[in-house]
Amino acid sequence: MTLRVLITGARAPAALHLARLLHGAGHRVITADSLRWPLAAASDASAAYVRLSPANGLCGMYGTAVREALLAHNIDLVIPTCEEIFYLAALWERDNMPATLFAPSMQLLRSAHNKFAFVATAQSLGLAVPKTVLLQSNDDVSALKTPSQDLVFKPVWSRFATDVLVQPRSARITPTAATPWVAQEFVAGQEQCAYAVAVKGRLVMLSSYQPTYRAGKGAGIAFKPIVDAGIRAFVERFVEGTVWHGQVSFDFIKRSDGTVVAIECNPRATSGIHFFDAPMPFAKALLEGVMCKPEVTQNLGVKAAMLLYGPSQNLRGCWRDMNEMADVIAWPDDMRPARRQLLATLEFAAIALRNRTSLTQATTQDIAWNGD
Repeated sequence: MTLRVLITGARAPAALHLARLLHGAGHRVITADSLRWPLAAASDASAAYVRLSPANGLCGMYGTAVREALLAHNIDLVIPTCEEIFYLAALWERDNMPATLFAPSMQLLRSAHNKFAFVATAQSLGLAVPKTVLLQSNDDVSALKTPSQDLVFKPVWSRFATDVLVQPRSARITPTAATPWVAQEFVAGQEQCAYAVAVKGRLVMLSSYQPTYRAGKGAGIAFKPIVDAGIRAFVERFVEGTVWHGQVSFDFIKRSDGTVVAIECNPRATSGIHFFDAPMPFAKALLEGVMCKPEVTQNLGVKAAMLLYGPSQNLRGCWRDMNEMADVIAWPDDMRPARRQLLATLEFAAIALRNRTSLTQATTQDIAWNGD
């Protein structure tokens, strides 16, 4: 059966890839975002683009815009890809929306995104996570018994490693009950990541990978596929124990003894989606719960971002690595998103200048959810 699918967060390469896969499987795809020139909107896989109000803007306007889009395009299914998922989940919980949302409950999303609550959830399921302390005041910081050099400090609500302090000489933070932080045991090892799709608590898709280049210290822009039994065991137990339904991603540290420790959860799509490139198996997994394995074994990356950030991280090696990786934006017979990248970057740059933020912060300024 052909479905009419609305994919939100059209700015993300993950949304572009999702649109291409579902379109390739014969479904009608509509993309949506609040930006003027998001990547996925330029794709031939997108039958139409709907420009929404900012998700964290004036109360009610985003919900009204979403409902109008659902009715105008007779949407069957909505698939979020970025942090707008929180606003959509709240909207679906509050109102009787005329489509299905592919996401877990707001309560579950919140507990996964909250860096302290996620650790507590994982511990309750018997899963390996670092020792983590909630900080809600300067007194909490002063009461820490572990030296700051052995800790990682993070805001409870954050993304892309924003404001993270890794083994600082001193913890110069001012947490409050409204803006809490966590102090997390530093775990030495190699960072690894996972992207998964679960249907009613059953894992149907999983790709694991190692970020090899980053946009600053935040989001990965190049990825090496890996296979790790420990990661699979963790994800299977987590989605089963929480009865997860939707996309979910994790960051791990693999220690020298081969064990993995989960350091945080992102209850949304991440770059691991790019390791799936067969439209029909992917669509059957997401829509029907049929198991699907990642087909791509090559290193992947966003080559335009590599040109911007790669040389500063590995001047000589980045050119070799770029030649060996496939560009996640490139796709046979769908070249417009590749040409749209400069325009999309300029739009984010204008947002950053206007609001005096970093380019990374500008990419989520209108959709970031901080426990509101």
